[in-house]
Amino acid sequence: MTTLAEHKTALRKVHLIDPEVCIRCNTCEATCPVGAISHDASNYVVDAEKCNFCMDCVAPCPTGSIDNWRVVKSAFSIEDQFSWNELPVQEDLGEDAAGAAQAVEDDVEKILAAAHAGLGGKAVAPASASKPAVNVYRRDKPAIATVQGNFRITAPGTESDIRHIVLSFGSTVVSVLEGQSIGIVPPGSGPDGKPHNIRLYSIASARDGEKRNANNVSLTIKRVDGGVGSNYMCDLKVGDKVEVTGPFGATYLMPNDTQANLIMICTGTGSAPFRAFTERRRRAMQNAGGKAIMFFGARTPQELPYFGPLQKVPTALLEKHLVFSRIPGADKEYVQDRMRTEGEAVSELLKSPATHMYICGLKDMETGVDEALADICRKHGLDWAKLKPEMRSAGRFHVETY
Repeated sequence: MTTLAEHKTALRKVHLIDPEVCIRCNTCEATCPVGAISHDASNYVVDAEKCNFCMDCVAPCPTGSIDNWRVVKSAFSIEDQFSWNELPVQEDLGEDAAGAAQAVEDDVEKILAAAHAGLGGKAVAPASASKPAVNVYRRDKPAIATVQGNFRITAPGTESDIRHIVLSFGSTVVSVLEGQSIGIVPPGSGPDGKPHNIRLYSIASARDGEKRNANNVSLTIKRVDGGVGSNYMCDLKVGDKVEVTGPFGATYLMPNDTQANLIMICTGTGSAPFRAFTERRRRAMQNAGGKAIMFFGARTPQELPYFGPLQKVPTALLEKHLVFSRIPGADKEYVQDRMRTEGEAVSELLKSPATHMYICGLKDMETGVDEALADICRKHGLDWAKLKPEMRSAGRFHVETY
C-alpha cells in the first residue's frame, strides 16, 4: 500500500476518490467545473493541481466515495491514483496537520484545533461511527437555509438568552451527523473592512432532521453581549435566509454500536450535541444495551437549556444529573461535584471498553472535570493518567470546548 511518508514538501490537503466504494457512475466527472476529475478502465481520480475545492462533486455522489481527503507533503500523481486498489492510509504528520483533515476554511481549522486542545493528543473518531461528510459547502459557495423557528429555551427575564433555532435546507442536500457543526456566515464586515469570520455551531438535532426526514437542523445558540454571530442568529425571524458552510468535524461523533455506553458532560449550549445523540438513540436505537448518562450544569434551572423537555426524557434512555451553581440558599454545585458524588457509577462505566466519554461547553470546565475523573479513578482502583490516552487513542474520549 502507498503511504504518505514518501511525500517531502509543504503540507497540503488533497481530494481523493475511494476506488473500493466508487461505482463508476461518472457523476463527479460530469459535475466538476474545472476538469479536475478523470478516469481510466480502473479508477476515477482527482488532479490536485486543478481541483479548487469548489465541492460541486461531493453532494451528487451517490456513494460518498468522493468525500475523502488526505493531508500530504506533495500531491499524489494521476498515475499513482490509477494504480490504486484502495486509498492510501493517512500518516500522522503532527498536530499542525490535524485540523486540515476536518476543514478547508482556515478560520474553521483554527476553531476546531482550539476546541479539541483539551484532548491532549490527536482526535480519533469512534470505530463504529458513521462516515461524515465534511466541507461540502464553503464561504464562496454556501448552502442557503431558511429559518423555520427561533425559540427562547431559557426562562424570560433571566440573564441567559439561549435560543433553539431550526434551519431548513429545502431541496438542497445537506448531510450531517450528530456531533458535527455547521458554519454560519454573518453578513457584512468588521471594522477592518474584511468579511466576518465563520461562526461554528454544533448540530442539536439527529441526522434525519429536527423533524424526522424534514431536511432541517436545529442549533442551540446563546446571545453574547457584542457577539456578531450570536446576535445575528438570535435575532433571526421565520423566513429569513442564512448562509451555511460545512458540515465540519470528523471525530466528535457518536458510536453506532448499540452496546456503547455514553458519558456526556456539558454546560450551557454544550448540551447541543448531546441532545442530538439522545434523539438519535431514541429514534434508531430504542433497544440499545448501552447506558447513557449526562452531567449538565447551569447557574439555575431557569437558565438551563431544554430544562422542561429534559424532565420528560425517560431515565432508561438518558440518566440525567442536572446541577446548579447559583440557586439562592443552596450550596454551589458544578458538574465535577456531581460526578464525584456518582463516582462509583462513573468508575464502573470507565472500566468498560464499550464506554465513550464526551465533554462539551466552556473551556473553563476542563480542569475541574479532569481532576474529578482523576479522583474517581484513584478511589476505585483506576489510573486516569493511563486510561485517558488509552480511551483517546481508541476513539472513546472526546473534548470540544470553547
